[in-house]
Amino acid sequence: MRHDISGDFSIAVLLPCFNEEGTIADVVHRFRQALPAASIYVYDNNSSDLTALRARAAGAIVVRERRQGKGHVVRRMFADIDADIYIMADGDGTYAPEDAPQLINTLITEQADMAVGTRRGVTADAGRAGHAFGNRLFNALYKRLFGKDFTDIFSGYRAFTRRFVKSFPAVSGGFEIETEMSVHASQLTIPVSEIALDYGRRMEGSASKLSTYRDGARILWMFAMLMKETQPLRFFGIIAAVLLVISGFFMAPVLVDYVETGLVPRMPTWMLAVTLFLLSMLMGVTGLILDSVSRGRAEQKRIFYLSLAALQGSRAIEAPVSYRSPPRNRPNNNAA
Repeated sequence: MRHDISGDFSIAVLLPCFNEEGTIADVVHRFRQALPAASIYVYDNNSSDLTALRARAAGAIVVRERRQGKGHVVRRMFADIDADIYIMADGDGTYAPEDAPQLINTLITEQADMAVGTRRGVTADAGRAGHAFGNRLFNALYKRLFGKDFTDIFSGYRAFTRRFVKSFPAVSGGFEIETEMSVHASQLTIPVSEIALDYGRRMEGSASKLSTYRDGARILWMFAMLMKETQPLRFFGIIAAVLLVISGFFMAPVLVDYVETGLVPRMPTWMLAVTLFLLSMLMGVTGLILDSVSRGRAEQKRIFYLSLAALQGSRAIEAPVSYRSPPRNRPNNNAA
């Protein structure tokens, strides 16, 4: 079912791509049909095939990003492009362009700053069976660490307002960029929405760029770094607790000997225990200090986020409507 959104909004479709020559033209055409007046941007991330040529032939604005990794591409897109509403998807055709109006509709009617298309049937493809456990594990870990705002932190199909895009720091370089977006929204309590959408299979000849173990390790590392940045008291408190337990393990028998004999026969063990105890105290104090710093940074990010104009509009209807396209200004360098 086709949905049309009312309102005078500029819409930009963002498609980060790496070696997607077999699908990108079809994806661009379908987004053009779903959002006739939107500007479609394809950022080619050093593809070795004809991705850029086919995207340009299909009518997309094509730019090359030389830094390898989806995070670098998203950071460049968010910096380069000005619009009222942004739609981010993949160039492999697994996300249906026909669902984009539903994402925009959700963004407007719920007055959110990010709408996430959660992937319905993401593990139905046998080729993704190896990722099913990781998806469940990381989503459960996210809820434990950062909150219950999201049920699918890895979805790459999202709609954003300009206020979200221009306040998002985008420090990660790879596939963990979606996790960083989710943490940014959770930390600043930014209004977000989710809508369940079908997740398609890759066409024959299109291979996934996701490495189960390498990217899984990078995402886990990103979890740790984001926890350190946003919840330093909790992060360093866990380290302090572990060191304290280990210190107590080594310290207890030495103290027992001292009470019984008045001597410290195992001086190296005692010194190790005291060192671990002092390190534990140091980690605890570090967490306390950085917690104050983190709260100040969060307040500054929140103030900057609120300084940007909110999306004006609160309803959607099913009727033909014209869009105001964003400026189609190409960067002067690095164009593919």
